[in-house]
Amino acid sequence: MPKRSSKDSSSSGSEKGRNRRRNKPARKKHGLGTLLLFWPFALWQKITSAFPFIIRLPARLIGHPAILSLYFLIPLSIFYYGRARQFDMAKVSEMPERSIVLDRRGEELGRIHGEKRDIITFSDIAPEFLSAILAREDERFFSHGGVDWIGFARATLRNIKDQSMTQGASTITMQLARNSYQLQAKPLSFSHMVQELDRKFLEIAVSYRIESNYAKEEILTHYVNRIFWGHSIRGIEEASRTYFEKRAKDLTLSESALLAGIVRGPNAFSPFKDIENSRFERDSTLQRMVDAKVLSQEEADAAMAESIDVRPEWRRVFHDSWAMDAVRRELERILEEENIEFGGLQITTTIDNLVQKKAEEALDQHLRKFERGGGYQHQTRAQWLALPEPRPAPQYIQGSVVVIENLTGAIVATVGGRDADESKFNRASQAKRQIGSTFKPFVYLAAFDHGLRPDTMLSDDPLRRGEVKGAGGWSPSNSDGKFLGMQPASVGLIRSRNTMSVRVGAFAGIDYVKEIATSVGFERELSSDPTAFLGTLDASPEELASAYTVFPNRGVRFPPRLIAEIRNRDGGVEYRNPLISYEAVKPGSAWTTSRILHQVMESGTGASVKRLGFNKPCAGKTGTTNDYRDAWFVGYTSSLTCAVWVGLDQPKKTIDRGYGSTLSLPVWAEVMKTADRLGYKADGLDSKLSFQDCRICRVSGKRATPACESAGEAYSDSIPIDLVPAETDICLQHVEDVSEKSGNRPPKAVPVGELPPTEQAPKAIPADEEVPRAIPVEEDIPRAIPVE
Repeated sequence: MPKRSSKDSSSSGSEKGRNRRRNKPARKKHGLGTLLLFWPFALWQKITSAFPFIIRLPARLIGHPAILSLYFLIPLSIFYYGRARQFDMAKVSEMPERSIVLDRRGEELGRIHGEKRDIITFSDIAPEFLSAILAREDERFFSHGGVDWIGFARATLRNIKDQSMTQGASTITMQLARNSYQLQAKPLSFSHMVQELDRKFLEIAVSYRIESNYAKEEILTHYVNRIFWGHSIRGIEEASRTYFEKRAKDLTLSESALLAGIVRGPNAFSPFKDIENSRFERDSTLQRMVDAKVLSQEEADAAMAESIDVRPEWRRVFHDSWAMDAVRRELERILEEENIEFGGLQITTTIDNLVQKKAEEALDQHLRKFERGGGYQHQTRAQWLALPEPRPAPQYIQGSVVVIENLTGAIVATVGGRDADESKFNRASQAKRQIGSTFKPFVYLAAFDHGLRPDTMLSDDPLRRGEVKGAGGWSPSNSDGKFLGMQPASVGLIRSRNTMSVRVGAFAGIDYVKEIATSVGFERELSSDPTAFLGTLDASPEELASAYTVFPNRGVRFPPRLIAEIRNRDGGVEYRNPLISYEAVKPGSAWTTSRILHQVMESGTGASVKRLGFNKPCAGKTGTTNDYRDAWFVGYTSSLTCAVWVGLDQPKKTIDRGYGSTLSLPVWAEVMKTADRLGYKADGLDSKLSFQDCRICRVSGKRATPACESAGEAYSDSIPIDLVPAETDICLQHVEDVSEKSGNRPPKAVPVGELPPTEQAPKAIPADEEVPRAIPVEEDIPRAIPVE
């Protein structure tokens, strides 16, 4: 076979090479999208190509999956960051808390609305507690940026191994995020695990936002203010007060460890429920503090040896109060619902808690004594308390006390019953009961406006048919069953004479008495029936007390006010109650009536007040309704007006001779004695008014004429200037006797409340006690002396 030349051989090889290149598949060209998508892998491949094989291989085994994970993490982060941006970071520091209610002295009355929480600052928290909560919940809190990835990885591996989601690895920041916002999973999540992962990723994103908006101390403070500690308790301050009756900054190491320990199961580990479980949680927290090197073993052992002293059981029950009940009702009237529910307000009231407590105590003590006395045939409070739970509504005798400051209308005390825990019906403001004879002063005031004078003679005899318009044959009797004949008008009020009071009302006119009743603040319209003159009007103790303030105030009324001021959590004023007043009645008539009411306490139905120990200047009126169903006393000093009611919730007879002077006046005296000692001075009831001396006819109450002088019915009176009769307003009931020169005396005139025309009008029967004439005074009503 002929040899192939080298040239041929070379030519043949070149040909084969060309054939191989021609037969080899062509390389696929990569597009721009591919390069953009996979350049991180290529870059890492190029970087690691220079590494030795022993390093290059693991670097690529770790690096490529890590790069691959970024393809998921980056869009995932963008997605959850976008969702996290929807949350207002200011909400982290905003949390519902209780509104604090203060009395006029700044003493705390209680807390209402919001959540059972008291927000405090970082400096108000014991350092021992901060160390304990960090050791227990987030040891690396100050070193991570919101998420503890070491703890997160450990919890994730544990969950994968256990096929559960029990290990959360939540940091304090993550817990704060969860507690501050409603972090709900997307509705497209199709399994519980995916839902939990979705919520956890959102929680992480929100946590990073919190860390970027708040300092670490702020985050920790907001966290401990939000924590739930069982029994509706939220926040470290409230937990400290509830469990240990001290402020959070005063917690000991042992107490701090216990509170930090029970956070993970506050109801289950509550020291109120299981002291041994609480002890175990405290000790385990102390040991974790040792492990975290924030506590020595000796210090931990000493704290473990301490006893656990929590609030005793008898002080754990929240007791309601009538003052707080009144505040709640008033807030519903003046605040928006959002402000009420969110709380955090500082509410300053007009209540004086010292007077309030005395009023509550005096009412219950007096009625307990009354229940033990003879003749009481109803349920007693002791009998009701002895009934098994659940008890029915109490049927024992109840009462109410309202104290109002005359010159401001401020409610100083309000008691709606004997115990606010046993009955939620507030009789001070909600109960409308017949006010009986306590209404009579307003009837007399109306008559004084029309010219009646305290010394004008009136008949106390039985009413005659047709004598009083609308009365028909009705003729009321007096409480003593007697009729005193002709008496000065003042006696009718001092001795609470029914027949005289009806005649006084008829003199004023029912329409005008209605007008006066509305002007002094009674809410319900007065009946047009003559019985209204004797107090058939229904009113609350608060209404009655407020109405009576026109007497010491010379006719001026300040509507009752309970809330003085409301401030928000930043200290700004949300509400301020302005001082409003108006002239409800004529000053002269108010003063004239007040002088008579002073005599009620000297010689009338309230005279026993001195025997009860109250000797300061005062005025007032008793009231008792038919069959002794309601017993009232309303009285005042220069500083305060107080109304007391006693009766049964279902109107029925309390006891034979259950008068206001017996059931209500003793309570009034105790309250006013305390108020006087506290600075609400009873300095006198005289007013600075202008007076004018006049000669007045005792029969008609008008300017006396020579005929009145001749008849012996003229007298001198010093009259408030606004009540002085006009020069032309002269008596027409006496006429000059043309036969005077012959020595014959003129006939007696027929007075107001005249006897039958056929009978001669008798002279006045003298009262047991002298009724003083009006004397002008120079002193003004002093205000209550402020108490520091």
